[in-house]
Amino acid sequence: MAMLQWPLRNGRPVVQVVLTLTDGQSLVRDLVADTGAGTRDSVFDLILDEDDCLHCGGVPADTVRLGGAYVGSFPVYFVDVRIPELGFDQSIAAVAVSQVPLGFGGIACFKFLRRFNYGDMNDPDRFCLESLACP
Repeated sequence: MAMLQWPLRNGRPVVQVVLTLTDGQSLVRDLVADTGAGTRDSVFDLILDEDDCLHCGGVPADTVRLGGAYVGSFPVYFVDVRIPELGFDQSIAAVAVSQVPLGFGGIACFKFLRRFNYGDMNDPDRFCLESLACP
């Protein structure tokens, strides 16, 4: 199983993903890993800047009503997301917002994080994702 780790940023866990712009170029985004964002049954995996969703050719899917850190109705787009070192390459649902947490490109929500083993893996200054073993 492959594992990646990133240093904490301002004491917060980070996950780095690669989005693909409509011209084919890569757009790297550091997302705050937040298990408190959404639930396992949420219709979205990530919260991203709306401009990123649009510049990456996001396919409009729906709207979702949020009531935590973001309040109101927001569009949901399917966006191609990669973590090449873990072999992750999927089109997943992202809520598009006008402002993301300062210093981050968005939020990796609980539904996204549970696709992996995650945590500090005994290093309190890092956050790790590990690909899950295939059954």
